[in-house]
Amino acid sequence: MDVYKEWLGIPEGPRPPDHYTLLRCVQFEDNPDKIRANYRKLNAHVRKYATGQYSTQSQELLNELARAMLCLTDVELKRDYDRSLGRDFSADDDAKGQRALGEILRDADKITTEQLREAESFAEARGLEMRDAVVQLRLVSADVAGAAFAQEHGMSFVDLNDMIPDETVLDQFPRNLVRRHNVLPLFVEGDRLLVACAHPPTADLEDEVRLRTGHPMRPVIATPLAINQGLTKYYAPGMREQVAAKGSKGADGKGGGTKKSGSTGKADAALADGRPRWNDLSEGEKHQRKQMGMLFICWATIGSALIDQFVVKPLVVPKWGWVFALTLIIPPATFLWVKNSYWK
Repeated sequence: MDVYKEWLGIPEGPRPPDHYTLLRCVQFEDNPDKIRANYRKLNAHVRKYATGQYSTQSQELLNELARAMLCLTDVELKRDYDRSLGRDFSADDDAKGQRALGEILRDADKITTEQLREAESFAEARGLEMRDAVVQLRLVSADVAGAAFAQEHGMSFVDLNDMIPDETVLDQFPRNLVRRHNVLPLFVEGDRLLVACAHPPTADLEDEVRLRTGHPMRPVIATPLAINQGLTKYYAPGMREQVAAKGSKGADGKGGGTKKSGSTGKADAALADGRPRWNDLSEGEKHQRKQMGMLFICWATIGSALIDQFVVKPLVVPKWGWVFALTLIIPPATFLWVKNSYWK
């Protein structure tokens, strides 16, 4: 069966069709919103065939649609792809720089000039990124802001609801690492590993990905909320606390996908009780652990004092005014444990 013709209505011709034909876009469409809109419609349509006798063909076509969308919404990849199809770019086109997020939204008629100024003032006053400012002001949705943020940085934007991460890829990244960088590994596409990020990746993260998988990283932008939801789903407490055993197959089916060396091995190490090390925690997790440590110390002090006065004193030395038997032992011991173990 010709799924391109039967499911997508693409006339007979070259197979597989080029990305524009596949996504039912005009040749060399430059509007990423139109490309993503067509992708979402076709994705929803093809998913109707995801069960039953056509499940394999459906999944293959879904992957093909995703690859086409990711290529045509990445500035550099799209330009290279267009050139391979014979498109000529003028000197003015080559000289065009990337626009700021606010300008992208304004030029796309998502916000007005007045709203842009309001968002800029709001972001500056509160120390926010423009992406967060326009969302908090309810000028655009998080997805629209995320797509503009990706375009600003010359990257693709993905809706993680349409993406199914490869379990073998997820197994190569421990929970503390993905939470520290706020990223979600997805799957290998071509010779690169697709990783959803809330922000453009650091050089350290790119090196980490290459060391773990043997693949260079291809970052794509997703909304912070979508990434957090993905981490909650795929990296719940107790899941993937450490990487898969050394020698297991990576996403490319080759052994050694979990190779460790230098700082990578140190990042993977966890304490004997399963807790990740202090340096492997995100700032939010460090703050939470600090608060919990202070609570342990406070309750150790209060609890031991109450036990001394209402349990130890009546049973042992009722004539004494105050008893500090446990109070002198438990709080200092708790403090030392928190300082030397829990906060390490």
